[in-house]
Amino acid sequence: MQIEIRGAEKLSFRERQVVALKEMGLSNEEVARRLQIAASSVATLYHRARTKGYQVVIVLAGDALGLFAGEEDE
Repeated sequence: MQIEIRGAEKLSFRERQVVALKEMGLSNEEVARRLQIAASSVATLYHRARTKGYQVVIVLAGDALGLFAGEEDE
C-alpha cells in the first residue's frame, strides 16, 4: 500500500510527518514516540494540518481487495 498526500506543499515538514503517520493509523502517542515529541504537539500539528486542507489517496497494489477474479496480487 502506498499513501499519497495531495496538497502536502501547504504543510510544514513536521505536519507532513504527523499526517503520514496518523493516516497510517497510528495513535497520537505512537506518533509522539516515533517523532520524539509530546502527544499534545502531535494533536496540535494534526489539527493545524487539517485546517490547511489536504487529501490522502491510498494506492493499493494488485487486487488487494479481491475484486478481480483470476488476477494475482503483486
